[in-house]
Amino acid sequence: MSPADESTGLAEILSGASALTGLVPGEKEISLLESYRKAILFWNSKMSLLALRSPPDLTVKHFVDSLTVAPYLPGEDARVLDIGTGAGFPGIPLKIFMGSLRLWLLESRRKKVSFLKHVVRELGLREVTVIHRRTEDLIAEGSCRAFFDAVVSRALWKLCRLIPAGGHFLSTGGVLIAMKGADIEEELRDALDLCPAHGMAFVAAHELTLPGEAGRRKIVLFRKV
Repeated sequence: MSPADESTGLAEILSGASALTGLVPGEKEISLLESYRKAILFWNSKMSLLALRSPPDLTVKHFVDSLTVAPYLPGEDARVLDIGTGAGFPGIPLKIFMGSLRLWLLESRRKKVSFLKHVVRELGLREVTVIHRRTEDLIAEGSCRAFFDAVVSRALWKLCRLIPAGGHFLSTGGVLIAMKGADIEEELRDALDLCPAHGMAFVAAHELTLPGEAGRRKIVLFRKV
């Protein structure tokens, strides 16, 4: 597939997924995502960023999946913390489409931090901060307490570990957005027991199906009270 065909395919898939994401890609967004895609594939050949069966997996399983968070963010200029962002998911695709977001990417692995800083520079993304720390260390220090409007996490921890993080980092009324697999009933029941101790309340669990054969997901929402 030629680069032009790949860009066209990217635009078609993202446009087709707009009912899930609420976002319609323009030329700017497609160009930035294409640059991001190329950077991921290049760095992935040198180090382990993502497990990809084939390059097209990137568009649906990572780009579209990340953008499904957009309808649940509290505002286009929200302060958003992406915990355990890895190669930048879901934060960077969201920032590409929602340029006013103030984004913090939290990642503990040095090589991935280097990649994130490179991508932020290469794409010219403003108001994006890459933090090379462990989440637990920031919480233990009391850093960034009650600072963020939203905390997002994509298949990183079980909900029982995310609830305390939300309680620490979120301001009152802020939302914790956990991107999970489809079968989380037991995990959710365990998390509900923890919510009161951390000032968190369950809001909803939204199920969605990604395009193609990418499968079902749940987006689980909690609010800081």
